[in-house]
Amino acid sequence: MTVPVFREFLEQNPDVEIIMVSRKNFEALFSGIPNVTFKGIDLDDYKGFFGLRKLSNELVKEFNPDCVANLHDVIRTKILDRIYRRKGLKVFKINKGKEEKEHLTDVWNLDKVQLKKTVERYADVFREMGFKVELSHQLRPLPGPKSGIGFAPFAQHKGKMLPLEKSFELARILAQKHTVYFFGGGKKETETLEEWERQIPNTKSLSGRLSLMEELNKISELEIMISMDSANMHLASLVGTRCISIWGATHPYAGFLGFGQSEDDVIQVKDLSCRPCSVFGDKECYRGDWACLEEFNIQKVVQAVNL
Repeated sequence: MTVPVFREFLEQNPDVEIIMVSRKNFEALFSGIPNVTFKGIDLDDYKGFFGLRKLSNELVKEFNPDCVANLHDVIRTKILDRIYRRKGLKVFKINKGKEEKEHLTDVWNLDKVQLKKTVERYADVFREMGFKVELSHQLRPLPGPKSGIGFAPFAQHKGKMLPLEKSFELARILAQKHTVYFFGGGKKETETLEEWERQIPNTKSLSGRLSLMEELNKISELEIMISMDSANMHLASLVGTRCISIWGATHPYAGFLGFGQSEDDVIQVKDLSCRPCSVFGDKECYRGDWACLEEFNIQKVVQAVNL
């Protein structure tokens, strides 16, 4: 979700250079953005306090930054913050709004409101540094013909994923009028999606077959992406593809709707006062029946596709 923020921030502040430090496998996400240098690292090379001190020394020596933006604010980056401050660097960090999100996900809270979007929280870090940045919240479709529908039926946590029988039926219905491309990763997901490809005509599984860059290119060529509240929604945003997103235990109110995606394309069970019960979908259903997923009507997704 940082990518569109970087893009628009740097367009408005072209004299700034960003050194993005993250896991090596995320490099493709930042390719093509002027003034972004991606520094990919293997976290196993920098374990513990002494490993992080080694990392901080290497980064300062290589890049000599003017200041540090902590856009993650986890234990690892909190330690790095302290090290950088001791070196005399100014450190600015994201305000995740943890208390607001705890209140939002309290199942007894009946007054649910939209919290600040996460992309705006990223932009706030740069604003705190003294830069001006106004986010457009608009998709930027890549040029070229568009065809087919992408479908990513998996998510990291159960609370964010439709039951597979519902996803299978949704794919079967959509494939009657559209070519459907399945997206996933890992052995189990790949096996499941390859089986669906065999059972449903006019579908093709891309799971396990594409690099991250190839996946981004394919998503950019689609008419529509259908995704859970998961990474594929955000990948669609990066390449300007409309995404119909499916939400269960989580909710766009927490601020994680894909950049530029329309709230009209959010499909969810709206009349459950317990939603959202989790920011990331990693909690057990306190009711025990997963009504947000079991009561989900896939016809609403079909209708959104055919609008």
